[in-house]
Amino acid sequence: MESLVEKPIGQIVAEDYRTALIFKNHKIDFCCQGNRSIQEAAEKSKIEPQVLINEINAIKQEVKEGTVDYKTWPLDLLADYIEKKHHRYVVEKTAILKAYLEKLCKVHGERHPELFEITHHFNKSAGELAAHMQKEEIILFPTIRKMVQAKQNGSKMEKPHFGTVQNPIQMMMTEHENEGERFRLIDELSNNYTPPRDACSTYRVTYALLQEFENDLHQHIHLENNILFPNSTELEKELIENA
Repeated sequence: MESLVEKPIGQIVAEDYRTALIFKNHKIDFCCQGNRSIQEAAEKSKIEPQVLINEINAIKQEVKEGTVDYKTWPLDLLADYIEKKHHRYVVEKTAILKAYLEKLCKVHGERHPELFEITHHFNKSAGELAAHMQKEEIILFPTIRKMVQAKQNGSKMEKPHFGTVQNPIQMMMTEHENEGERFRLIDELSNNYTPPRDACSTYRVTYALLQEFENDLHQHIHLENNILFPNSTELEKELIENA
């Protein structure tokens, strides 16, 4: 039986999303780098593995209330949820944040030049995420829905033009890593989203929205990297074996 210290952190979060807060508090990436074990993640962050294990065990002993178990969802439902909740969130908040950041650069940029770098990284991320989500909605998610339908109907799944579902999945995971890195830079440049003393209301709202955007992106990537993608890969293997 796999011990907790050897378990991938992405799998731990997939089993109980409440543990995401533990990794976030220790600045450990559980979404883009969810394939690392607790041992590996702890060593990289210079934390004793037992500290993480104790916190995880403590949270698991608490009563679970209102926690959604996404692992049990059909894959087509999970894809629909990601598209309708997280993709729409990105589109909606991107427009708002772009406008706020542009205003902050004009008003506060001279005293806080880091705002120009934050705006550059966010605008780059916004463009990449838009293209990324379009690829998922046009190519990957429809393929996952077809695989689910093929299993339900006991029918043969036509081989997609890209060969195997693992090809677009690998591309999506690489792009996830790129966006994770951009937001790590934004986090550092904004001093962990801490507004300066002379910050106006718009400044404070913008930083709060940026942090919310990053948190949503973490859950978005977690659902794909740690649940949707590996389970879709397994489903494809099952369909090939039963063909």
